[in-house]
Amino acid sequence: MTELQLAAALLDAALRGAAIALLLLIALRIRRDSSPVTLSTPATARARSAATLLTLFTLALCIQIVSSTPLFERSLPSTWQALPVGISVGNSVLFWLFVQLLFDDDFELRRWHALPWLFMFASGLTFALSFGEGTPATTVHLVTQALIRWLPLLFAVLTMVAAVRRWSVDLVESRRQLRAFVVVAGCVYTAVMVALRLHAGHGMLAAPAALVDIAFLLVIVAVPTVAVVRLHPGELFAPAPQSPPQVPASTPAIPPAGTAVPAPVQADADTASDPQAQPLLGKLHALMADQRAYAQENLTVASLAQQLKVPEYRLRRAINRSLGHRNFNAYVNEFRLREAQSALRDPLQSHLPILTIALTAGFQSIGPFNRAFKAMTGQTPSEYRQQNSADS
Repeated sequence: MTELQLAAALLDAALRGAAIALLLLIALRIRRDSSPVTLSTPATARARSAATLLTLFTLALCIQIVSSTPLFERSLPSTWQALPVGISVGNSVLFWLFVQLLFDDDFELRRWHALPWLFMFASGLTFALSFGEGTPATTVHLVTQALIRWLPLLFAVLTMVAAVRRWSVDLVESRRQLRAFVVVAGCVYTAVMVALRLHAGHGMLAAPAALVDIAFLLVIVAVPTVAVVRLHPGELFAPAPQSPPQVPASTPAIPPAGTAVPAPVQADADTASDPQAQPLLGKLHALMADQRAYAQENLTVASLAQQLKVPEYRLRRAINRSLGHRNFNAYVNEFRLREAQSALRDPLQSHLPILTIALTAGFQSIGPFNRAFKAMTGQTPSEYRQQNSADS
């Protein structure tokens, strides 16, 4: 080994060690953020799921970083590499699931989510076991080779879709920035690596290409590490606010029987120190509660900010930091659902179809209204109306 090769090998090892250290730091930070000390009960289960998934992804990615070194790939028999190859191929699925947990407050892990990972793992495992030096490629080897080359690209696209989805209604500024980074960096990295491995012998990277690979991965890992470490405890997986919004006097916000009304969300220090925050919140309350802005068709953060004559980012920050909401649609729907609850309890409106009540409150169709109503009350609108009619 020449001095240049030795230097390249040492640099490669240093970059891989740094990437592993940053991954472990992210995992520890997410673990802290999912602690019951920093979260209220409704968000704990979801945060723990995300922390567990990220821990698995971190360990799997560490295995991928170690096993993808040129020395490892070229020195060990393919049968010994089968397990790391299977784990590495499955990482695209784990990352796709984690991105959904991170960016979609309504996403929940299901048992069937393990199936795509198992399929990817089995494909990688079979590919490595079916490969033999100096032997002709079998049909199984060629098929699994195509799968492990192209399916990660498919999951990269799905990851990008998950990051873009609901971007416009996301009120958490730090998370919005992470979305942009995931879309750009994740997709560029995946495309470049797939292209490199398509031109590599048996999918194995030469030393220069492997060095580019790990350098690119280190940059990708470093940026979200800085972003995640700077977050306040509980910010990543904080629950939706537990206090109902105020609605007009004609439709008082009375919670359904047996439903607890949690304490109001307190403004954070940044909002409390902002002299413009409280006047903005007062105008927002008047527009939403008194003028029923929530009933407007196709209401968005941008259109609401335009009506309030404030920059969009200031409105997002006020709703998120002062009122505790992480999603604009959820914030607006609380007003709509409280009005619908009041109408369904009102004997004078018992003749109105549920669809009419939903449309009057601001929903565009019955399907989203039914789903949102049941998620909030645990009952369908019909069941809720019947129960309150019987109670009265």
